[in-house]
Amino acid sequence: MSDSHERPEREAHKPWLYRRGTINGVFWGLLGLCLVLGLADLFYHRHTVFGFEAFPAIYGIFGFVSFVFIVFAGIGLRKLIMRDEDYYDG
Repeated sequence: MSDSHERPEREAHKPWLYRRGTINGVFWGLLGLCLVLGLADLFYHRHTVFGFEAFPAIYGIFGFVSFVFIVFAGIGLRKLIMRDEDYYDG
């Protein structure tokens, strides 16, 4: 039987963090929190140093773009410095 169509009695025996309802709840909770914080960013005045900092949600966008850059840089770095499996043997 595949994991995507498990019976409810098997779902109850899983640890709470692996249950489908918990995963969905965490996802929707984080999404809701991001939306609330993004909307709250529109309603207060920030004292900025640079002009681009006044853009709404700039810190969240900057963090996401930085994260994507780090992931792709890591993929490239892995290809650059990866060694064979038996590199340290003999």
